[in-house]
Amino acid sequence: MQSANAANGATNPSSPSTVLRDALMAACSQKAGAFSATLTRRNGEAFARMTAAARSTLLKRFVLLDKPGEPNASGDAFTKIVVHCTTPELTTEMQIGKAEIRENLAYVPLTVKDLADTSDIDAHSVTMGMVKEAGEWKLLSLGLLLLDLPSLEAEWDRAEIKSNEAAALQSMKRLAAAIESYRVAYTRLPDSLAALGPVIKSTPNNRVNSERAGLLDAALADGRKEGYVFRYVVVGANNVGAPAKYELAAMPSEYGRGGRLSYFRDADGILHAGDHNGAVGNAADPVIK
Repeated sequence: MQSANAANGATNPSSPSTVLRDALMAACSQKAGAFSATLTRRNGEAFARMTAAARSTLLKRFVLLDKPGEPNASGDAFTKIVVHCTTPELTTEMQIGKAEIRENLAYVPLTVKDLADTSDIDAHSVTMGMVKEAGEWKLLSLGLLLLDLPSLEAEWDRAEIKSNEAAALQSMKRLAAAIESYRVAYTRLPDSLAALGPVIKSTPNNRVNSERAGLLDAALADGRKEGYVFRYVVVGANNVGAPAKYELAAMPSEYGRGGRLSYFRDADGILHAGDHNGAVGNAADPVIK
C-alpha cells in the first residue's frame, strides 16, 4: 500500500490516473472540497453552487455507494491503481488502468466492483475522460457522457424545489395539528414552536410538559426543516382556550434553490400559497384546497 503522501497524489499530482484516484477517494469520504479540486473550473463552480444535499448525492453516485466510506489506495500511475471504499455494509473496489494520453485529453479505464464478488459478474467498466486545464488534469466525462454539472445543478434544483415545497405544506399541516393537540392538553396556545418539541433528556423525570410537549420532531419545533423556515405567532392578546387564534408561515430558507412558494395559514385556519421571493406570505394569496 502507498504511503499517505502517495495516496494523496503527492508523487504525481498531474497524472490523469492519480487525479481520478483522488476524485474517487474524495467521493468515498464525502470530502466535497477535495472532489471539487479534480473538476474543471466550470464544473467546480457549479458544484460549489449546489446544495449540500445535492453535492452529497453526487459524491455517493460517483462511487456507487449509499453511505460515506473510508478510502485507501495502492499502486501507481505506471501500473494499476486500486481504490477501496469501505462502508459498514460493503467494500467497493475501483481499479484504475493505465491512461491513454492524446495531447490535452486522456482516457482512463475504470472498473468498479463489490470486493466480495469474486466472479466479477456485477463489475461495471467505463472509460473516464480527462482534460488538461491550466496545466492540471481534470475530470471531463464518464464514458461518453460529459460531466455537465451546470445542467445537473439546474435539474436537481428543480427536483429539490418540488420536493421541499410539498414537504413544507405537509409540515404546515403537522404544525397546526400539534398546536391544536397542545391547546386540548393545556387549554391554551403554546408560547412558541419550541414548546411542541421532544422532551430534552436532561429534563427531570424525562416527561412531557407544557414547555416540551413531545408533539413535533426537533427540527420542526426549531422552525427549520427541509429547506424551509417556519414562523408561528399568536393573534391578539388572548392565548387561552378555544377562541384564541394564531397564524403560521413557511418561507424557503434559500429562495430559488430550496423552494419558491411561501405558505401562510391565516387565523381562520385557511392555507394560502404564493411566490413572494422568499418573504412571508399573506391571506391575500391563493387558497390551497
